[in-house]
Amino acid sequence: MRMALIGSMAAAALLAAACTQTGNVERGAATGAVLGGVAGAVIGNNVGDGDAASGAAIGAAIGAVGGAYAGCVRDGGCGAGQSRVNTRQHYDRNSGRYYFQDPQSGRYFYENGEPYP
Repeated sequence: MRMALIGSMAAAALLAAACTQTGNVERGAATGAVLGGVAGAVIGNNVGDGDAASGAAIGAAIGAVGGAYAGCVRDGGCGAGQSRVNTRQHYDRNSGRYYFQDPQSGRYFYENGEPYP
């Protein structure tokens, strides 16, 4: 029963994380599952009933979720950087307008496309 539960949790984690292009989410989930499983087994063996298998399963699940989230943040998703305002724009106090630098030409433009003086 426990092996079926562990196997189904691992399969669900892999299926949920298999939708990215860079692989950071998958690597994070796998690394987190391994580290969480080892830590959970050690803690589960030394605390409570001494059941290392259930501790490993819980640790692997928590580690996989945490690792997948860390990989998603590394890719710039999952809310990473949303607390900051658009840092590519600058505010001109004289005109009261925002402007930005075009990365290709290096020239500056207002938000509506007019050239910045």
